[in-house]
Amino acid sequence: MSEAFHAAPRIGIGWDRHRMQAGRPCVLGGVRLECPVGPAGHSDGDVLLHALADALLGAAGLDDLGTLFPDTDPRYAGAASTELLHAVLERVAAAGLRPACVDVVVVCDRPRLAPARARIRGQLAGWLRLPLERVNLKGKTSEGAATVEAVEAMAVAALVPL
Repeated sequence: MSEAFHAAPRIGIGWDRHRMQAGRPCVLGGVRLECPVGPAGHSDGDVLLHALADALLGAAGLDDLGTLFPDTDPRYAGAASTELLHAVLERVAAAGLRPACVDVVVVCDRPRLAPARARIRGQLAGWLRLPLERVNLKGKTSEGAATVEAVEAMAVAALVPL
């Protein structure tokens, strides 16, 4: 294959959804938000980082987050998703790739993402070693269409060779 083919960006998509549960901490993008409900899950339930990790893994042609860090493994019970993301970034780098840009959408009726948006974007940019303008984050609501209170995230990531 040509050198141009190998230099072309690789695109991945990630998605995650967790129902909200009373008494659980609400962590999104590695930031704990004030909210009486939080994502239920085996780990901390951070759907934003789960979707982003899956987008990165998909672009690198690697196994998905659930395969690498299964919810049947007690080692990951209550795990911080920031640790999982860092492990994913190590795998991406080992594959000879690095993030070029990411775009994430979070959908939930609560908490409101806007007050933490800049902080989350800044953290993501630091972890991904990207300029802020290459990391986007949008918050949406279900507009009353949710039948179960949940939080979901969709992410797209582009990778380029190291």
